[in-house]
Amino acid sequence: MKRLQYFIESQAFGVCTALGEKLGFATSSIRLSFIYLSFLTFGSPVIVYLILAFWLNLRKSLRRERSTVWDF
Repeated sequence: MKRLQYFIESQAFGVCTALGEKLGFATSSIRLSFIYLSFLTFGSPVIVYLILAFWLNLRKSLRRERSTVWDF
């Protein structure tokens, strides 16, 4: 069970963790809120989650390519 939890948390883009660090909330409460909202709104937060995951991945790739302003 722990291996499955670790795999899901490491492969799930880190959106909840990033939101928790940015807003100062516990990651577990953000995950629970996401799950509850997904059930209440018939899965529409999944689209928001995927958009945030894309945005975070884009930011990571841009930071990786250019380390300084002078790199071309």
